[in-house]
Amino acid sequence: MPLRHHNLETDVLVAGGGMAGVCAALAAARHGASVILVQDRGVLGGNASGEVRMHIVGADCHGARKGWRESGILEELRLTDAVRNPQRSFSQWELLLYEAVLAESRITMLLDTCCVGVEMQPGWQRAKDPPRTGRLYEYEGAPGRIRAVNAVRECTQDAFRIEAKLFIDCTGDGRLGYEAGADFRVGREPRALHGETLAGIEGDDHTLGSSILFTGRKHDQPVPFVPPPWARRFPKSGVGRGRGVEGFEYGYWWIEWGGHLDTLSDHATRIRHELYAIALGVWDHVKNSGHYPESANWALDWVGPIPGKRESRRLLGPHILTQQDLQAGSHFPDGVAYGGWAIDLHPPLGVDDPGPPFTPHALKGPYGIPFRSLYSRNVENLLMAGRNLSATHWALASTRVMGTCAVEGQAVGTAAALMVRENLSSPADLSADAARVSELQQALLRDDVTLLGVAAKDPADQARTSEVTASSHLAGYPPILVLDGLNRDEMDPKSGQVTAAHHWSSSPAARGEQWIELRWPAPVRVTRLELTFDTGFQRPLALTASDNRSFWGVRGPQPETVRDYRVELDDVQVLTIGGNVQRKRVHPLDGRAAWRLRIICERSHGVPEARLFEVRVY
Repeated sequence: MPLRHHNLETDVLVAGGGMAGVCAALAAARHGASVILVQDRGVLGGNASGEVRMHIVGADCHGARKGWRESGILEELRLTDAVRNPQRSFSQWELLLYEAVLAESRITMLLDTCCVGVEMQPGWQRAKDPPRTGRLYEYEGAPGRIRAVNAVRECTQDAFRIEAKLFIDCTGDGRLGYEAGADFRVGREPRALHGETLAGIEGDDHTLGSSILFTGRKHDQPVPFVPPPWARRFPKSGVGRGRGVEGFEYGYWWIEWGGHLDTLSDHATRIRHELYAIALGVWDHVKNSGHYPESANWALDWVGPIPGKRESRRLLGPHILTQQDLQAGSHFPDGVAYGGWAIDLHPPLGVDDPGPPFTPHALKGPYGIPFRSLYSRNVENLLMAGRNLSATHWALASTRVMGTCAVEGQAVGTAAALMVRENLSSPADLSADAARVSELQQALLRDDVTLLGVAAKDPADQARTSEVTASSHLAGYPPILVLDGLNRDEMDPKSGQVTAAHHWSSSPAARGEQWIELRWPAPVRVTRLELTFDTGFQRPLALTASDNRSFWGVRGPQPETVRDYRVELDDVQVLTIGGNVQRKRVHPLDGRAAWRLRIICERSHGVPEARLFEVRVY
């Protein structure tokens, strides 16, 4: 049966359905663009899917930097997962992502579909790939513009030609960018190139390694384990320095290897096989070395079918993030996302390296990510988010984690929709216009994204012209804070103690209803009400197979969140909400004119007081 050919058109094509791609597609569609999401696997989530089962980490560093959990679309998805998936099923998480994408009518989702080529504007010729020499690999392509992507779904024998105005590469491997001749690098930059002190004198084409994870299950009786003959054999003394066994239910991120090879061409062959051999050798050590008698009743339940990849190609934009940017905690004028994970360097040889399995260089605080690092410097309609953003190897060691990838995805998806709406042909056009950069930033803030050094100041928000009062408030948490333009508290990163509040909190000692009210000097028409509640950013919130509860957060509704509330306009009830679990809520209203808007918070999921970060009125 020959391939059936289909011609499709869309505003935005997103290649890659990991966390960056999912958030990019959702953001673009929610802002009015038509989107085709092309994902080469049968499930969404990438390294966070049930195929790899890595938990999402980010700027809050597993809760070690309290207050910096990512907000926006990722927080929405995590909150839903915590409530609907307390059993911590990765299959349920995959279905939740599928449901979220399916709910957006503007998204066409093509699963099991690979981008295999591009059509460029006439006259373009791809520059030849230089040979690999063992040094830093850098490809410089010709300027160009993508007209269409060619994609294939082999399982149904369908081929697609997809025309789009804008293209977003969230493949992690920069596959779409590679096909379009985008400038990219593979490997570790030498120190002289950017002055990065973590770099060696000589660069090379090595990367961070890949990992295969496994899960175990405890049974009622002893379960033997016989390794295959090709499994690694580790000495009884252990697997290596710093590679300890912590529990048997989920392991182990340090089962890593292959950064000295080509993490693209060797990924599904040599690297995967060797990681299988290492994983089964580690389990053999656990079961049969005699050091872990408590493992007697444990058996392998699942071994990852594909390696979780940390690094491959990095596409190059007008700005290349460096070690210095991260360590300085840089705030960029075009900042559209942030990160904060340590510069987490892993040896390319993984378990075969005699040194420690990782060398983290902790950062003093979060750092900004500029829009200029999220689009190609030579392919004029190509944006990117995720592992393949514009960064050096040393900066990527931090930016690669999925919480950071997700907020990058939301940023470029929002930017793409803005460009479609404004008929901009290139992200460079947006980047060159300070007013439009500000418009993008304000759109992200309205969608509950946090940007370093940027406060909300939407002139269309009628709440900004109101006088705010409340039934009561705790000292230091007055009602006016819902208008200060900042959507999270400043905290001591270790204790979680609030050092500067940016939310209203009612006093739990006060009797009667807990409410906050906006009053205008003249009636305003209210067509839309947007509220941002507290969801406990002082805790992590992660789906993980680990039984280490410090990773979990609260697997259910967050206790700080207002559960039940009512809205009144001039004492007339216009909205009643029960069972809320989300941080950001958007409510269309009927457009009636009112002098006063009151939000009555009836009950939270746990705490006695009402908490509210932001009120917007349109």
